[in-house]
Amino acid sequence: MQSLSMYQISVPVFVRGLGVLAGYLEKAEAHAKAGNIDPAEMVNARLAPDMLSLAGQIQRASDTSKNAIGRLSAVQAPRFEDNETTLAELQERIAKTIAFLESVQPQDLQESATHPVTLTFGKFKTTLQGDAYLLTFTLPNFFFHVATAHAILRNKGVAVGKLDYLGHFDIEPA
Repeated sequence: MQSLSMYQISVPVFVRGLGVLAGYLEKAEAHAKAGNIDPAEMVNARLAPDMLSLAGQIQRASDTSKNAIGRLSAVQAPRFEDNETTLAELQERIAKTIAFLESVQPQDLQESATHPVTLTFGKFKTTLQGDAYLLTFTLPNFFFHVATAHAILRNKGVAVGKLDYLGHFDIEPA
């Protein structure tokens, strides 16, 4: 039995999740247009006053995915300003993040499972082995932001459901 590589459990997973977010934004744009709603209302929507807006959720999903690859490899992750204010700008950020992720090669993450990753947030500081960092911090954090974007749009009346969250499957019919 062959084990999964760090590449397999990161890059394609992130690309798929970002594709889900891109689909959400398409639905948000169509919903806004159909309901004569200012699209900025979607971009700035949040579930609670102390939570990030839809834009913030997408920015964090982008940052989580690209920065994880940067921390786990010698590949330099691009820096984005977190200044997107429109659905189109958020789509562009997703596209740039996907393009970066798709430029990463499996060999770039070959030794990353044992690579130490140090995280510092204010007074919090910890060092994790690469596989633990990816599996116990990065992937849960990434999916938290994808799921929260889903919830924000549902709360705004956008018709997104579980199948939208799961993404499109490339499965041959039986």
